[in-house]
Amino acid sequence: MVVLRFLAVVLTALAFLPSGAHLFELPQKIGLSQQDYFVVQSIYRGWALFGSVICAAIAVNLLLALLLWRRRQRFRRSLAAALILAVTLLVFFEWTYPANQTTDNWAIVTADWEGLRTQWELSHAANAVLTFIALCCAVLSVVRGSG
Repeated sequence: MVVLRFLAVVLTALAFLPSGAHLFELPQKIGLSQQDYFVVQSIYRGWALFGSVICAAIAVNLLLALLLWRRRQRFRRSLAAALILAVTLLVFFEWTYPANQTTDNWAIVTADWEGLRTQWELSHAANAVLTFIALCCAVLSVVRGSG
């Protein structure tokens, strides 16, 4: 169970890395010119691999929750971490992914590129907040008392 607790925290923290980066980049990126924005967006090629980290974090937090179902508070925190991370996937596929598809991962300038930029940036900001909350839940599940 110690390894599972460790993995729950570490995988959730790793899931926070890209979303946290997006959140902290937002103030500088949101006002970039079209040309500069598309250049900056090219740095994210390959970041889709973080999807596997998010899925692993969901699975480990869910498994930990199932193993802790008799320890009410820890169970709830682990379950909350898993469910919140699952919501980040919903946010991604509802708002981020469509912007990626419409712009061919920011290789094609569309008439509404600024609206898509706002949609993309805000969806990542929302996911950063959600993932941070999930990380807090995962940590609290591990460090709080025996309850």
